[in-house]
Amino acid sequence: MALGKIKADTLEHSTAGSLDTSYVVNGSAKAWINFNGQGTPAARDSLNISSLTDNGTGDYTPVYTSAFNNVNYSCALYFYGNTTVDTNSRQSGSSTKTTSNLRIRAGYDSTTNGGLTLYDSQGNDIHWMGDLA
Repeated sequence: MALGKIKADTLEHSTAGSLDTSYVVNGSAKAWINFNGQGTPAARDSLNISSLTDNGTGDYTPVYTSAFNNVNYSCALYFYGNTTVDTNSRQSGSSTKTTSNLRIRAGYDSTTNGGLTLYDSQGNDIHWMGDLA
């Protein structure tokens, strides 16, 4: 069976109009994951994520199936579902950003220790945008 290519600059739907293909290439999430971070972290669903490493409490490393072209991609994170910290403002951060993974942390502002307290969040949604290699 021969493999072929479809080349197009515009995609057109019969009733919803048309869309430039550059939007699909440049404006779509290149990876995303929804996972439970409690117990043994496990993806509920994902795109372009090959594995999820548990580095400790509230500390995870999703690994991309297909790497990004460079480290200038963007990432949006949302953590939810921990009733003990839902009233506090949660934060996240990365300690290591590479083309093949991004280590992330789920936590909340803690006035008792003057910093970020990490926790295993029940709900974690992460989306990545950028150019794949």
